[in-house]
Amino acid sequence: MIWTSAEADLGLTVDGARAEYEAYRARQARALVQLLPPEGIRPMYRRALGRRPPTASRPTDPLAVLLEYCEELLPLPPFDVWKEDVRRNPSDHLRDVDDSAHAPTAAAPATLEVRTFEWLNQPWSAHLRSFRDREGWRGYIAFEERRTGRVHRTALIFHEADPTDLRERFLAFESISLGAFLRSALP
Repeated sequence: MIWTSAEADLGLTVDGARAEYEAYRARQARALVQLLPPEGIRPMYRRALGRRPPTASRPTDPLAVLLEYCEELLPLPPFDVWKEDVRRNPSDHLRDVDDSAHAPTAAAPATLEVRTFEWLNQPWSAHLRSFRDREGWRGYIAFEERRTGRVHRTALIFHEADPTDLRERFLAFESISLGAFLRSALP
């Protein structure tokens, strides 16, 4: 999930923001591993194993151990600094997601933007959910009723070359357009 508005205004949970921060950290660690020459991976893995506490169980996933170690090595920003940077520079973070080999999929889409609006005197959040496939970025809107938490989604209505274009199209919708999409998503 990438969001660009103030999360307190959107009702986003701290847990959700933390999960996105951890996904960012993991993407950065994977990028570091991809830069390593093949002969450098085994020594780095041995160092990663050496840093584990003696009471830790034997790792079942060597790559997870290596990625965790890489996260420690990188000068990544603290959570609050990262969150503010996402708010101020959303396009840069969208490019980070787009350039990643681990871009969102249809099974695990990302939230690129969240907007609030009122429909029939009820507060709603419109979440732009998106993923990358072979043909580009696709997306839909997931509407969340703020009072009850009920969620209704549209069909796939977006198809763009990159996530920034997708986000711009979503932001161009006026509240009346969001209401029309919401009506189409309701049972």
